[in-house]
Order: sequence, then structure tokens, then C-alpha cells
Amino acid sequence: MHNIPIITLDGPSGSGKGTISKLIAKHLNWHLLDSGALYRLVALVAEQHRINLTNGAAIAAVAVHLDVQFNTLDDTVQIVLEGEDVTLAISSEQCAMNASRIATHVLVRKALKARQRAFAKSPGLVADGRDMGTVIFPHAHLKIFLTASAEERANRRYKQLKNNSINASLPDVLADIKQRDERDLSRSIAPLKPAQDATLLDCTGMSISEVFAQLRSLIKIQDFKTQG
Repeated sequence: MHNIPIITLDGPSGSGKGTISKLIAKHLNWHLLDSGALYRLVALVAEQHRINLTNGAAIAAVAVHLDVQFNTLDDTVQIVLEGEDVTLAISSEQCAMNASRIATHVLVRKALKARQRAFAKSPGLVADGRDMGTVIFPHAHLKIFLTASAEERANRRYKQLKNNSINASLPDVLADIKQRDERDLSRSIAPLKPAQDATLLDCTGMSISEVFAQLRSLIKIQDFKTQG
């Protein structure tokens, strides 16, 4: 795994890391890992099977046996769970909140660690999440930590939900963002924080194209080679 070039993008919800990760992966023609989608998938299955979200052992068992496929379709990624397209289902705010809750379980994080590391394949990997640079890929060649104000992140998330025809209230989204931040920052295992060698970028007030341009410069400095 250490011989495969890896770029990690960590940061809080709504920081833009998901969108930017897809752009970088496409730019380099590398594989993409959306670790947040894995946690949301586990949360969705737990909810479908009516598993109490405080039952870490039962949820970890779900994570181990997760039957999921990530299919790249043009500029989007289709997520198929047990043969069913759940791309939209895991985009709900409730699913995201449940994912944040189950991410506090040590057993769940351990169950997903090997699955996440298996995404590291030639020619390279762009990994998006909250502990990619600190826990999953501590030897990544380039680590980026994206952040933005809670208010801006809430606005982005609200627009995303509306674009997906999901009913949402901006004040509720902001409250959820702040609650999720607190949970992610204070959890005892793999709390949300920048890796010591990460490049920090506060993208408040920046467009996606501006952030992408700045990160392309970092990638050029690192002299990553595209293949394929």
C-alpha cells in the first residue's frame, strides 16, 4: 500500500471535500474512496434491520458483511447496496446523522478499516473522509484538511439537499452541522482533526473551482504522475 500514491482529503461535513475529491480523482485518473458513504451505508442497513444505533457489536457485524458496489457513471458515482441503487437514500440528513452516531463505535471503525485500505490500488487513490490522513492512510503522500465556517457549510448542505429534492430547513441543517461537528471532534477514537503533516485550507468564501485550482497547484508541486 505504501508504494501506491495516495491523496487524503479530510474535513467536517459540508467543507466540499467530497466534490473536490471527485474532481481530483478524475483529474489524475485515480481511484476514489468516499469513506463517509461507507458509514452512511452501514447506518442505512442498521436502520432497515431496526438495529439500535447504540449496539456497536451488531452494527460492526453489518459493516463486515456489507454488500456494496461503487459504479462510476460519467461525473457521478452510483452506490449499489445488495443490488439496489441507494445513492439518493444515503444522501438524507437523517442518514448522515446516524452515520455520525455509529462512527463513535470502536468496533464499527475497526470493521471498516481494512475495507477502506483495500481501495488503495494502482495507479493511485484519492480518499475522502474524516480520518483518512490520521488513521486509515497515515503514510499518504499528500494530506489535505478542508474546512469552512459552519454557516457556509450549512448553506452548501441545504442547497445540495434541495437539488436532490429532499425537504430541508436551513436552521435545522445548521443545527445538525454543529451537532455533528461536536460529535466528530469529541469522540474518543479517531476524532476529527488535521494530520500533523496536512495542508490546511479554509475554503470559506471560495468557489469549488478556486479550491480545485489551489489543490491542483499542490498536486503539481508533489509531481504526481497520471496514468491510464
